[in-house]
Amino acid sequence: MIVLDENIDADQRESLRRRRLHVQQIGRDVSRRGTQDPDIFPLLQRLSRPTFFTRDLRLHSRHLCHPRYGVVVLAVDKSEVAAFVRRVLAHPAFAQARNRMGKVVLASHDGLRYWRLHTTAEERLPWRP
Repeated sequence: MIVLDENIDADQRESLRRRRLHVQQIGRDVSRRGTQDPDIFPLLQRLSRPTFFTRDLRLHSRHLCHPRYGVVVLAVDKSEVAAFVRRVLAHPAFAQARNRMGKVVLASHDGLRYWRLHTTAEERLPWRP
């Protein structure tokens, strides 16, 4: 399940849906409008293998790693969100939901950095391995 943060623009959500990605958005499809960050993570734990995509850079923290969900922080312009969601989902390391669980990923033009559950060092991956 792909869950978009409430702050992701509708045109980016619709772009993903046109590409046949089943996405849900906080405040629209899941939970209520104005859901605060601390309330999102208990919600994610109740969903089936969700990956939460956000542009909130504060959420790139190893303390948010949890075995029941994955978090992807997009450090890109708001007009690039849909392209980078697709790019992350196409990357061999993150293409399957089970590979995203327990990770907090920072995706940017420079590549991917991520924390993994039970690790103390951030790992890095290029876009093209």
